[in-house]
Amino acid sequence: MRVMDRRLDPSTNNPIILARSSSDKRFMYGIITSPDLIVKHKVQFGKKSLFPVDTVLGICYTHDMNDEFKTPGQLIQSLLDARGWTHRVLAIVLGIDETTINKIVAGKRPVDAELALILGETFNVAPERFLELQKSYDLAKARIISRPDPGRATRAHLFGGLPIGEMIKRGWLDADDARNVPKVETALKKFFNVNAIDDIEILPHAAKKTNVASPATPAQLAWIYRVREIANEMMVGRYSQSAVQGAIEKLSALLSAPEEARKVPRILAESGIRYVIVESLTSAKIDGVCFWLNDASPVIGMTLRYDRIDNFWFVLRHELEHVLRLHGRNTKTYMLDAELEGERAGTGVNVSDEERAANEAAENFCVPKKTMEAFISRKSPFFAERDILGFAQTYKIHPGIVAGQLQHRTGRHDRFRNHLAKIRSAVTPGAMVDGWGDIAPIGI
Repeated sequence: MRVMDRRLDPSTNNPIILARSSSDKRFMYGIITSPDLIVKHKVQFGKKSLFPVDTVLGICYTHDMNDEFKTPGQLIQSLLDARGWTHRVLAIVLGIDETTINKIVAGKRPVDAELALILGETFNVAPERFLELQKSYDLAKARIISRPDPGRATRAHLFGGLPIGEMIKRGWLDADDARNVPKVETALKKFFNVNAIDDIEILPHAAKKTNVASPATPAQLAWIYRVREIANEMMVGRYSQSAVQGAIEKLSALLSAPEEARKVPRILAESGIRYVIVESLTSAKIDGVCFWLNDASPVIGMTLRYDRIDNFWFVLRHELEHVLRLHGRNTKTYMLDAELEGERAGTGVNVSDEERAANEAAENFCVPKKTMEAFISRKSPFFAERDILGFAQTYKIHPGIVAGQLQHRTGRHDRFRNHLAKIRSAVTPGAMVDGWGDIAPIGI
């Protein structure tokens, strides 16, 4: 036997127990008076009477009482039986119709919070007990009715991780509405170039993983795939290391004016580099990427997230250094550069060897490091307009490039902003571009 309710009888100080008859299945409160007899408690039944112990089905502690019932209706019926009440009596006590009581006991009407409070007050039972039984019963019914959907977890990763709506709007996915799940999934398979939806690389159980040098978000991976899709359709000159080095020398002569950036796509194409400009997805915060379609086909992708002359040349030269040093070629790794600013654009201990080398090359390309340090040492902490203009003219670079370096080194990004000329309108006309209202002409 298990003790179901260990309350003390105030007259005898004996524990009151709840027992269940094996013959009529009724529950009763009582006091064990001897090894053979239980006395029904007068508080519950109005008078005392003897009940044989050998017909008791089980006994348990009060906090385990929920284990005996599957629905709140079963608990209510046991409490009615223990008092000898009918459904009509309970209906009168609660002030509701008997039909409602019948439905509640039969499990055809749920017990809500208000009713749980009333029942708890009537039966001296915690209201939470009725609500917990109702919750468990509802969940059990739902499990019976509900059918497992193995695709739900996949959809959660895809629709929760990827900006599906934005990808549709940008023309990346051949779908009209993100709510059209079958069509979106078909479009995603085409976009990620897989035969099955479960093979899409952003999924944790995918067959293969995108090899990115640093952790990448699903939105960033989608952006990389778009750059790759466009790069695959481009035709460029023959790649060689010497051609890339020659391209860098030609580019160094274009730093004096934003308009000169129009020559960048042609110079890179002639050196065998596929240069793609894809507007960043809203949540991606990407600046650029370098990867290889094969051993002789490097790709540089940029977002022009900051439409500034200094940022453009820094990011471009950064990615060119990855190409020059063959970063990612042998390992087929995407060298993804996101939020390339502050410490990420520096050479600190938290920066990887590949990124440190690329940052150093980009910094020296814009303004030689020693030259910039000498200028800051002479003029700090006051940088007059004439000094910035004079420095830029001496080294044949745009004042915006000097201003960007000063911002980076001094941490004062609120200063010298009038020199940060825009550059996107100069570089995009001759480049393969996807974004800002335009869709790259691929697959046509």
